[in-house]
Amino acid sequence: MQGGRTLAAFDVVTCGEAMVLFSPDTQGPLRHVSLFRKYAAGAELNLSVALARLGLRAAFLTRLGDDEFGHHILSCMRAEGLDTSLVRLDPTRSTAVYFKEYRPLGDTCVYYYRRGSAASALGPEDLDPSWLEGARLVHLTGITPALSDSCRLLCLRMLEAACEMGVPVSFDPNVRLKLVPREEVPHLMEPFMRQCRLLLLNEAELDLLFGTADPDVAAPRAFEWGVEVLAVKRGARGGVALTSRGEVVSQEGFRPARLVDPVGAGDGFDAGFVYGYLMGWPLERCLTLANLVGASATAVPGDYEGYPFRHEVDAYLGPPAAGC
Repeated sequence: MQGGRTLAAFDVVTCGEAMVLFSPDTQGPLRHVSLFRKYAAGAELNLSVALARLGLRAAFLTRLGDDEFGHHILSCMRAEGLDTSLVRLDPTRSTAVYFKEYRPLGDTCVYYYRRGSAASALGPEDLDPSWLEGARLVHLTGITPALSDSCRLLCLRMLEAACEMGVPVSFDPNVRLKLVPREEVPHLMEPFMRQCRLLLLNEAELDLLFGTADPDVAAPRAFEWGVEVLAVKRGARGGVALTSRGEVVSQEGFRPARLVDPVGAGDGFDAGFVYGYLMGWPLERCLTLANLVGASATAVPGDYEGYPFRHEVDAYLGPPAAGC
C-alpha cells in the first residue's frame, strides 16, 4: 500500500482499475495517427477525481503495475487530492492502457489493453473491511466484477462489508460488452442492484437489465429490491431520477460550448448525483449537478480533466439553499 492509513474516515470508497489513456491529436483511424496525449482514466478513478474536486475525501482501492504508467497514475491521483493509501503496486503485472479514436463523423471509439493487468488480479484479500468504517458511501460499478473472477469476489466482499456496517452503496452497471457477454450481464449485475441504495445507469442498461427503457416501468422492481433512488442517464437529453418515496424529477442536460469527447460523462453524472445525495440536497438539485458534471467532461479530450471544482459549481448554480 502507498502511504500510511490515517484515522480520518473516507467520505467515499470505491475500487476498480485505473488505466493510462492515449488520446490522439488528430481525427481518423489510429493507423494514421502519430501523436498522442497521455492521461489517467478509468470509471472509478474518474468518479473519485470528480468527488475530490467537489470537496469530498475519496479513496480508490486498486492495483497498479510497478511501472512508469503506474507511477504516472499515482502522480495524477496525488495531484487531484485523492487518498492513495489503498493503492498497491504489483511488480509482476503491467498497468492497463487504452486508446481513443476520434472518428470523422464525431463518434469516439475506444480500444482497451487490460487483459492480465495488475488490477485484474485484485481479490477479496486486498480489502480490509476496517477501511469502510465511518465511510459515508461505497461506490461500485459493473466493470470491476467483469475483469476477473477474483475482482468479482472483491466487489461482492466490499458490498457485503458495506451492508454489514450500514454504509450506503451506490452502483452503476457501466456495462462493457467487450468484457462480458450480453446474456451474462443480468446475472453478474443483479447481486449489486439488489443491495444498493442508489442505482445509476443509462437507458440502454435499463433496457438490458429490466427489459424496458422506461424508468416508470423499471422503478417498482428496483424499489422492491431496496433501491431508494433510481437515476437514469440520458446523455445530452439530461436525466431522470425517481425515489421509492414517489418523487420523480426529469431535467434537460447542459450543452458545452464545444463537444470533444463523451467518454467520462457518465462517471461525472454519477459523481454529481452522489455528491448531492450525500449532501442531502433535493432531488432536483442532485440531478442538476449530475448533468453539469457529466456535460463538463465532454468538452475536453481527457476523461476527467473537465470536471468542475466546488467553487465553480457554486458560481454556476448558486449556493445550495439553507439546510442543504
